[in-house]
Amino acid sequence: MSRRFTCTFLIPLLLATTPLLATTYQVGPSRAYTTLPALLGAVDLEPGDVVEVDGDASYAGGVIVRADDGGSAANPVVLRGVRVNGRRPHLAGGSNTIEFRQSDHVVFEGFEVSGGSARCVFVAADDITIRDAEIHACPAHGILSADNYSGSLTLEYSEIHDAGNGTYAHALYIQSDEVAHPGSVFRMQHCYLHDGNGGNLLKSRHERNEIYYNWIEGAHYHELELIGPDQYTQQDGWSPELVREDSDVVGNVIVHDNPAFGFILRVGGDGTGESRGRVRFVNNTVLLTSGAAGTVFRIFDGIQAVEAHNNVFYAIAGSTLKLERSAEAVWSDGRQVGGSNNWFPSTAQAIPGEWSDSRTGNDPGFANLVAWDLAPAANSPLQDAANPSPLPIPGYAVSNALHSPAWQARRGSVLPGTAAPRGNSGPLDVGAFERIAIVIFQNGFDG
Repeated sequence: MSRRFTCTFLIPLLLATTPLLATTYQVGPSRAYTTLPALLGAVDLEPGDVVEVDGDASYAGGVIVRADDGGSAANPVVLRGVRVNGRRPHLAGGSNTIEFRQSDHVVFEGFEVSGGSARCVFVAADDITIRDAEIHACPAHGILSADNYSGSLTLEYSEIHDAGNGTYAHALYIQSDEVAHPGSVFRMQHCYLHDGNGGNLLKSRHERNEIYYNWIEGAHYHELELIGPDQYTQQDGWSPELVREDSDVVGNVIVHDNPAFGFILRVGGDGTGESRGRVRFVNNTVLLTSGAAGTVFRIFDGIQAVEAHNNVFYAIAGSTLKLERSAEAVWSDGRQVGGSNNWFPSTAQAIPGEWSDSRTGNDPGFANLVAWDLAPAANSPLQDAANPSPLPIPGYAVSNALHSPAWQARRGSVLPGTAAPRGNSGPLDVGAFERIAIVIFQNGFDG
């Protein structure tokens, strides 16, 4: 009796402590599974499983990754495109070219995605990572994460372009379900987001945004819109007073080139949802190249605090730069604005009175603006002029903020592992780039 009890007890114990064996599946024109739907229709993926899809081949869109195919936090399911002849596998077409339907804990990497008539990528799941992807030619949304069932989402080392349409379809439209997945995070890093066909390049209603080291250029409307959840589409139990949506925006290049629309960034709300949150904007380079008037910060609806440190705000000749519009702002606790060590043209207008130690002039001294080399040149006023430890507005800090930017953005796709370090040649420079002095020593030779 004792022996039987011991065996019964040990078997589940061993099963609980022994990791399950993961399986690798291969998909491709010459494989047993020729498409992702063929595999997903025959197999329920388990945590840790890897699906390798052959590149240099096109596959029909309309792929649905369902809840039964999700992984775990420690062992995500990985859908991996394998380059063949240097080309990713290409998912094309469908209403949603690929959809994550409550399939939590999935990594989707190494794919080209295009042509989804509603969305190229649709996310209604938690803990999704999209990496090393090219998402383009999307007649509506490029990536849309849903109000319901969406949680944390990481988008990195990816290029998104030629997406969006009209007023309501965006290259990236990111949301989270604050009832099902409270405390979730949207992180976008090392991405090249450009040439939108409509909407904003990034419209986010997520609970927390971490926007790091991206090159963002060419929106039809705002380059970034960081606002609150749509109050009309949330699950039962949600209330705008329960959660505050915050954003940390560090080390990005943001270029606005549409002369027909005069706002670059909008924070707070859009008339349908207010963040009532805090926005931190540090060591970014913002360019207005439209040749028209443009406003950097459009503070709109419910907002708690906005701070900006060590940023470059520059307008090419013929453009008029305004730094802030807050006529539509609804401050949660009265106006809370702070900032330090920002550079902007001496002709700039609507400068926040709370900013300190500002740098102004006619030229920020980029190394080569025509060639998009935005690092400080020798003798640039940006050099060594940043605040190395900017302080938040007292009582209104963004939690877990990124300090000491470590990487640089790139105007082009960035493969995993190839991001350029920011480097350090002395005190921190203003803007998204650091000037690194390269000294070449030439040794003489006595024959």
